[in-house]
Amino acid sequence: MTKVFIAGHRGMVGSAIYSQLVDNDNELITASRDVLDLTDQAQVLAFFESHKFEQVYLAAAKVGGIHANNTYPAEFIYDNLMIQNNVINSAYRSGVKKLLFLGSSCIYPKLARQPISETELLRGPLEPTNEPYAIAKIAGIKMCESYNRQYGTDYRSVMPSNLYGPGDDYHPENSHVIPALIRRFHEAKISNAPQVVAWGSGTALREFLYVEDMAAASVHVMNLDAALYKTQTSPMLSHLNVGSGSECSIKHLTETIADVVGFAGTITWDTSKSDGAPRKLMDSQTIRALGWRPHVELSLGLKAAYDDFQNRFSAF
Repeated sequence: MTKVFIAGHRGMVGSAIYSQLVDNDNELITASRDVLDLTDQAQVLAFFESHKFEQVYLAAAKVGGIHANNTYPAEFIYDNLMIQNNVINSAYRSGVKKLLFLGSSCIYPKLARQPISETELLRGPLEPTNEPYAIAKIAGIKMCESYNRQYGTDYRSVMPSNLYGPGDDYHPENSHVIPALIRRFHEAKISNAPQVVAWGSGTALREFLYVEDMAAASVHVMNLDAALYKTQTSPMLSHLNVGSGSECSIKHLTETIADVVGFAGTITWDTSKSDGAPRKLMDSQTIRALGWRPHVELSLGLKAAYDDFQNRFSAF
């Protein structure tokens, strides 16, 4: 039996990873925020030393959409750096040999060559709206690589495209695009609103990955044979992209969500709002060469996400 700690087990990705592992002969350890403050160095080290984990999934992070990143840049860089530093360093100091760090596609330059391969990292300026978060995630990748090089650990990193699905955060202002649109269209439908205002021009292209596919990829990468993993990566370029391989415009996404929710009104576009990066399609050939494939198409995933929203927030 493998002793596993899932940091961020109540979040969308962490809870999906928990579900993937719960029946696979693992001893799963979790800790809620009121029990363990991951930004507190002393608490985290004491927790790790008391448990002696064999594997750690680092899925805990402060996350949010464009509005949240623009409004709270200090919290996005500070909280994420502290969480990563404490968990990765405590893992090493307590003898954890295998750790998986979950990052984000926003680590890549705003105008990265498309589709974005792992080699695009650090080749240009980042998208300004989420630069603090991206800087933190880049630091996490490099921290894992540095500990591997100096201490012989086996700490790996995966960079997903835009995630969505059950367990998402539907905050009216700070959530990502899919949960924000689901809530907005649902509330408009319930109130019989004649229109919904969407942000930006709708022309930006994005790639979306269902959270259960991401969880399966995380477990797959964690359990890959070390020699096989090293054939597809290098000591200073060890992260793996994880994406669905397809993209759609924000306009198409918005119209699809409206249809899934059953909103019959009109959609107007507030072009004073930022589109973010014009295009973000990940090149996921490396992880596919290592045996992983996504399974959930966007239309089916959006229906599952809306079902989850209704089950969790039936009062809206």
